[in-house]
Amino acid sequence: MNLHEYQAKTLFTSYGIPVPEGVVITELEDLPNKVQGIAGDSWVVKAQIHAGARGKVGGVKVVNTLERLQTVCSELLGSNLATPQTHGKVLPVKQLLIEQTLDIQRELYLGMLIDRSKETIALMASAAGGMDIEKVAAKTPEKIITIYTDPLLGLQAYQCRQVAFSLGLVGKQIATLSKIMLALDKLFREKDISLVEINPLVVTKDEQLLALDAKINIDDNALYRHQNIRAMRDISQENAREAQAAEHDLNYIALEGNIGCMVNGAGLAMATMDLIKLHGGEPANFLDVGGGTTAERVAEAFKLILTDTKVAAILVNIFGGIVRCDLIAEGIIQAVKEVGVTIPVIVRLEGTNAKQGLELLAHSGLNVETASDLTTAAQRAVASVVG
Repeated sequence: MNLHEYQAKTLFTSYGIPVPEGVVITELEDLPNKVQGIAGDSWVVKAQIHAGARGKVGGVKVVNTLERLQTVCSELLGSNLATPQTHGKVLPVKQLLIEQTLDIQRELYLGMLIDRSKETIALMASAAGGMDIEKVAAKTPEKIITIYTDPLLGLQAYQCRQVAFSLGLVGKQIATLSKIMLALDKLFREKDISLVEINPLVVTKDEQLLALDAKINIDDNALYRHQNIRAMRDISQENAREAQAAEHDLNYIALEGNIGCMVNGAGLAMATMDLIKLHGGEPANFLDVGGGTTAERVAEAFKLILTDTKVAAILVNIFGGIVRCDLIAEGIIQAVKEVGVTIPVIVRLEGTNAKQGLELLAHSGLNVETASDLTTAAQRAVASVVG
């Protein structure tokens, strides 16, 4: 789950990581009263969406008068933004973060993520803050400092000093960075974070270090432990079908093709999409209904696939190990009847009660085609949309 910048900074503050003074507005009428609490006579207005590179598309603006502040806020609040990171999709702006301006001397980068190849948490830092870190990694990887933390002991003070020296910090800046890094490590572990970035972490003229920006991704599988963070979820920033799928415990990812896929098991789902591609088709989604699915969940999955107007055929591929194929067949029949499916539906069932499931489909009176193996099913699905 992604957090907005202002939400990430709220977590930062609770762990003692310094951030600029700022307020969040959701209504324009709140602006005059709230902005009075920010020091200085100029402000930075930041549109809150789940994407970076906002400044490149007018989502971050510096203003010097209250009149200009009012104008910019009225333009941004309620608008839609697309950045290079949204891949053509527009996201609604429902909140604005208004912060003090700072006298910045340097911009650094600081981030933490789970490195699965090393089976531990990696901390990355760079003196090239404020830039696209992906470009820095690709063109000048030597500018990125990476250290690995002990899974049990966590980040150590000597590692913090090592990073500070490498970044060229001096004096009290070293101690301040160490405090920020140790606090970030504690936040990362206690809140089950999968990625956190501060880009940039700024050094001001009076030698303060502050998180000017903040990005946090939470591990979805751990949200049950953090109900206060779960409440921060902003569905408006997510793909509507993916959000709907999560409500029914379905693993769904929208793709660009026209053959809807409903499969039980992530590996089988990947193999199904590969076979569709192999035979010249394009999958419309990844959808894993899970190993212990029910007829009701299958029906919801079917309805979910059909909300995508690009879908011209549906391929159902179920291996009945834990789940019974006759239950899957009942769910398919239920969904087809409820929704009134008019597009081709190809079903391949194998495993527990597969014969009974196929018989249910054969006697349902519905326009559902069955296949004895996955290759045949994929071929028929592709033929139905290109023929």
